[in-house]
Amino acid sequence: MTAIDPTAHLTAEQIEELGRELDAIRDEVLADRGEKDAAYIRKVISAQRKLELVSRGVLLFSIFPPAWLLGTAGLSVAKIMDNMEIGHNVLHGQWDWMRDPKIHSTTWEWDHVSPSDQWKHSHNELHHTYTNVIGKDNDLGYGIMRVDEDQKWHPFHLGQPLWNFINACFFEYGIAAYDLELGKNLHKRRRKDPEFRARAKAVGRKIRKQVLKDYVIHPLLSGPSFLTTLAATFTANLVRNIWSHSVIMCGHFPEGVQVFERRSIKDETRGQWYLRQMMGSANISGSRAMHFMTGNLSHQIEHHLFPDLPSNRYAEVAVKVRALFEKYELEYVTGPLPKQVFSAWHKVFRLSLPNKKPKVKASDRGQELVAA
Repeated sequence: MTAIDPTAHLTAEQIEELGRELDAIRDEVLADRGEKDAAYIRKVISAQRKLELVSRGVLLFSIFPPAWLLGTAGLSVAKIMDNMEIGHNVLHGQWDWMRDPKIHSTTWEWDHVSPSDQWKHSHNELHHTYTNVIGKDNDLGYGIMRVDEDQKWHPFHLGQPLWNFINACFFEYGIAAYDLELGKNLHKRRRKDPEFRARAKAVGRKIRKQVLKDYVIHPLLSGPSFLTTLAATFTANLVRNIWSHSVIMCGHFPEGVQVFERRSIKDETRGQWYLRQMMGSANISGSRAMHFMTGNLSHQIEHHLFPDLPSNRYAEVAVKVRALFEKYELEYVTGPLPKQVFSAWHKVFRLSLPNKKPKVKASDRGQELVAA
């Protein structure tokens, strides 16, 4: 929806050729998947479970400050691993090819208040199909923010930095809310819809399960450390939510990332879909540890191009994808985490205000008066 289309120099033939080259990259990885990849995800799951168990054990003594700090840090990392590198990617079907019923998108349930089946619908089916299409992609601004200059400004948008901060702190609940599409389902008539009521009850059950586990059972097991364990768990969830929100923001919202109108995807070809993923996503540069902690969503461009490829392969794929950006003279939006976080938040604040009216020079005003 920007005034200058950064893909305008590409012909229809070039776009379809780009699509074929990306298909070739995907096919190469699919054919190469094997035991090394399977061993990777099993190792990650094992490490996450051990870290969470040890951290919760340390929190049994959280009444002592060193134990609180150590246990809270470990639990925060364990929850991030569960959501990002494991849950998000398993639910994408990245490991379904292993045919392991314990590590499969149809059986996996994560440490999150959003039921996995509802998340798969809103994320895999809607978000990844309609990436950055205004009015179709709920991940774009989470349905509560103005995300492009061409969108009409309302006074409500002045509060979007606050809404975004609250959403970051309670991100898992925000995800559950737009999985339910509350914005359009809160009308009295829709609330009575049997399908919506069933989905809402499923979310309620999942929330109760998570609250019972995190804020009742584990604190009670801590005995004298009940309150400090309660605080530690809340802190770990807060850290996980803010981290996840930041990573998602960096992948979809920094300056330079394009958004699209509904009409732009009418009769969209495979090559055009690929191109929209490329222009509607951004990466985060950094170390292997940083990539791991983001669930490899620091390679957001590659993830949007190939959402079902194993996440541990995105780094090698990124080299080939970036070469295609250069070949077709497209901007590969990337940068360190602090830069991308600042860019995304700068955009949130910028679009919370009305568009600036272009300044009219005195000479131009004079010409207008003469013309009149």
